[in-house]
Amino acid sequence: MVADIRNGILTAGEWESFLLRHPRAHLLQTSTWGELKARHGWQPLRLARGDAGAQVLLRQVLPGIRVAYIPRGPLGPWKGIFPDLVEASRAAGAFVLVLEPDAGDPEAGDLAEFGLVRAARAVQPATSLRVELSGSEEEILARMHQKTRYNIGLANRRGVTVRPWQDPEGFCAMLRATGDRQGFGVHTPAYYRDAYDLFHPRGEAELLLAEKDGQSLGALMVFGFGAGAWYLYGASTTSRRELMATYLLQWEAMRWARGRGAAWYDLWGVPDAAPQELEAGFEGRRDGLWGVYRFKRGFGGRWFQTPGAWEKPIRTTLYRAYRILGARRVG
Repeated sequence: MVADIRNGILTAGEWESFLLRHPRAHLLQTSTWGELKARHGWQPLRLARGDAGAQVLLRQVLPGIRVAYIPRGPLGPWKGIFPDLVEASRAAGAFVLVLEPDAGDPEAGDLAEFGLVRAARAVQPATSLRVELSGSEEEILARMHQKTRYNIGLANRRGVTVRPWQDPEGFCAMLRATGDRQGFGVHTPAYYRDAYDLFHPRGEAELLLAEKDGQSLGALMVFGFGAGAWYLYGASTTSRRELMATYLLQWEAMRWARGRGAAWYDLWGVPDAAPQELEAGFEGRRDGLWGVYRFKRGFGGRWFQTPGAWEKPIRTTLYRAYRILGARRVG
């Protein structure tokens, strides 16, 4: 038994103070994200010792049985507190602890040494493209592919405008129509309303709408925290696609991110493949995230990959049943 776990449990405010020591901490490790998830079936537990810690999200899957999940964490030199994280998860009724460390985490070199095994499926996308926002706007545009740069200008020339939008429910309806068309699921309207209400007043999110002559063409929700910004949710209509509104939307989201001091803009999710494989396959494949890679690659982002999803079995019998029956998506 790991001793004195309760001494390491932090309140949301204490966790925010802890994050000040981690300026490159991921959005999904913020207490605000924990509050969002708390409104939709999760319980955040925040544990830290020294410069190491993690926000663990707990969700009940059966009476008295939970799954524990650490998105884009832990933070800092966390090898020493990993047993505490496991024990805290066990005490909360979890049968498994799922980790998805962030890209560049030096502690994630050999996750198997912690008794972790590859997860049956990921929660968040492991591979993405990150657009560097250094330099002038002209320099950022110059780093993009010529066709993408052209499409941003074309949308501008043809009268597409992008403005802040205060209608998360309208965004959800557009997103649901996009999901039905492209085959992906979406959250409830309340989820997007809560995300907006929690992050927007802090200056950490913006909902942007692209339109022409009052006709909605697309929208996205961008988030910012610390050194970065993330494009998490985006939707488009079937109207006037020749106006290239989605390209201008992304550019305006990058400009918003620059305005709050972000060093990079994460396009959030491309196929889990090496750069060479992505470049060789993007023209012919449309399954999974391949359909969006062709669009995202044009913004000149740097390829990066996280270690992916790993699991620490806590209650062995339940965990074996979970793997045999088919692991369900956590997030």
